[in-house]
Amino acid sequence: MKHPYLNEDHEIFRQSLRKFLEKEAYPFYEQWEENRLIPRSFWTKMGEQGFLCPDIDEKYGGSGVDWGFSVVINEELERVGTGTIGIGLHSDIVVPYITAYGTEEQKQRWLPKCVTGEIITAIAMTEPGTGSDLANIKTTAKLDGDHYIVNGQKTFITNGIQADLIVVAVKTDLQAVPKHKGVSLLVIERDAPGFSRGRKLNKVGLHSQDTAELIFEDCRVPKENLLGEEGKGFLYLMEKLQQERLLVAIGAQTAAEVMLQKTIEYVKSREAFGKPVSQFQNTQFKIVEMATDIEMGRAFLDQLIAEHMEGKNVVTKVSMAKWKLTDIAKKVASECMQLHGGYGYMEEYEIARRFRDIQVGAIYAGTNEIMKTIIAKNLGL
Repeated sequence: MKHPYLNEDHEIFRQSLRKFLEKEAYPFYEQWEENRLIPRSFWTKMGEQGFLCPDIDEKYGGSGVDWGFSVVINEELERVGTGTIGIGLHSDIVVPYITAYGTEEQKQRWLPKCVTGEIITAIAMTEPGTGSDLANIKTTAKLDGDHYIVNGQKTFITNGIQADLIVVAVKTDLQAVPKHKGVSLLVIERDAPGFSRGRKLNKVGLHSQDTAELIFEDCRVPKENLLGEEGKGFLYLMEKLQQERLLVAIGAQTAAEVMLQKTIEYVKSREAFGKPVSQFQNTQFKIVEMATDIEMGRAFLDQLIAEHMEGKNVVTKVSMAKWKLTDIAKKVASECMQLHGGYGYMEEYEIARRFRDIQVGAIYAGTNEIMKTIIAKNLGL
């Protein structure tokens, strides 16, 4: 499918990436799912080939290319499996906080190794008692001389087990009014005293993607690791959530396209009552309905990506895409499993994994209910 924001260079890049993934990812993905982890060696191989953080400036080791290359990477990784989302989170969600708000010293210290895969990143917002309501986080950071003392817990953290560098949302001012003005961002490194990891969480899907609890007990963090300014963390999070939610929409759209294609192949090959399942009118109508929703979703998404790359504020449209495309993908997963019959419920068929993996798209990066609240507010309701 031709994307209007991609040119020949992007497509050459896609073919190179696809060949790499056919050699280094597809043959091992089921093993990664069993191991509940993507090995660090895959991260470093991605880095060696220039497939991590491609938009980072060349002076920090990146390629300095446009975000279209990141779109290609996220689409191709999704085609391998949704459990690869931690890589997109690293390149296109966490690292942009450092490039946008970091000091020159911070950029020089961290970005080159983020590009090579030596450093794996994570972002820690969600807490055991706080999900979408970021203004009410309980993790605190009190300045004590040259260090912040951090106390609290985070949960559902993507890349939580392997992360070397974690952008953590903390409360630096408990008396701030309104509350969100007390939120700041600290970059906490893996060897920080008082930092430990809790359980590697056992999820319904996304098995190869490591998700963990993080624990901070009088964790000492150099004050030089403050990202941006104190009290502006909530603002930074809001500014960067547009791209995060767009990534979720890209993943959902790509997953829906993959599920539909594999189901079309299956119903053509599977016979019932003496003819291919694809020849039954019900099958045809279901396929047509899904194909139409997916085609309309792709048109909207491509327009949205182009506007985002132009630097436009598309928060409302991104919220629309995030909820609608994840909702469509969930419906596609259910319909495709049904069309596979009993085999769709078997783990050796990819649709079973896709069915499990797609559900969380409606939850993370802000639930779909939160997306509708944002849209309603922006419509003046």
